[in-house]
Amino acid sequence: MKELAGKVAIVTGAGRNIGRAIARALAEGGASVLVNARSNRAGVEAVAQEIEAAGGTAQIHIGDVAVSTDVAAMADAATKHFGRLDILVNNAALRRERPFAEMDYGEWRAILDTTLDGAFHCVKACLPALRESGAGTIVNIGGLSAHTGAPNRAHVVTAKAGLVGFTRALACDLAAFGITVNCVVPGLIGTPRPKDQPEPAHHLTHQTLTGARGTPEDVAATVRFLCSPGARYITGQAIHANGGAYFGA
Repeated sequence: MKELAGKVAIVTGAGRNIGRAIARALAEGGASVLVNARSNRAGVEAVAQEIEAAGGTAQIHIGDVAVSTDVAAMADAATKHFGRLDILVNNAALRRERPFAEMDYGEWRAILDTTLDGAFHCVKACLPALRESGAGTIVNIGGLSAHTGAPNRAHVVTAKAGLVGFTRALACDLAAFGITVNCVVPGLIGTPRPKDQPEPAHHLTHQTLTGARGTPEDVAATVRFLCSPGARYITGQAIHANGGAYFGA
């Protein structure tokens, strides 16, 4: 029997790249997966089809994690369709670059609304079902720049650093309910980017020990382990998956 058999997971921002790989990895582990995206219906439908073609079970849900009513509808859809919820992966995020001197408050808020407030909304909406699981798991997806700093990314660095603090606080608050909370921090992952979005400048200042970039599947494997029965003693941690590009404390 697969280690996640009988479990149900929500993965936000799962229409492409790391989110897609996480959804597929959890399904390969035996979990039923609700695949979320804000607007990328074609992306999440493709991911769900990939999961089902491999013998798994998936449902899609379009909703913005920055909007609490959308998130409540997503949590409700998961529990109504699958009957339970055991795993929440907060992957949805915005990653933009702008010199701080040129950044306005709207740009600042847009990043925090999705990355940090979105995680808040998701945990609040999913918490009742996660408590009923008896062995709930929350995994927040962080970012390398939150630990190293990066130019032109004050909003992104702040939001991702906030996720680490949120992880540690939740681990303390939710331990009594049998819920583990960890943060997986990807670094130097090779993912396709839109033509109008060049590779982040801070990637050019770091190298992996092997010289090779990681893949979304490398990150997904770490998430899958943290959702497994073998990781129940791990909570409150920021776990780096970066090929040695950064040695975090």
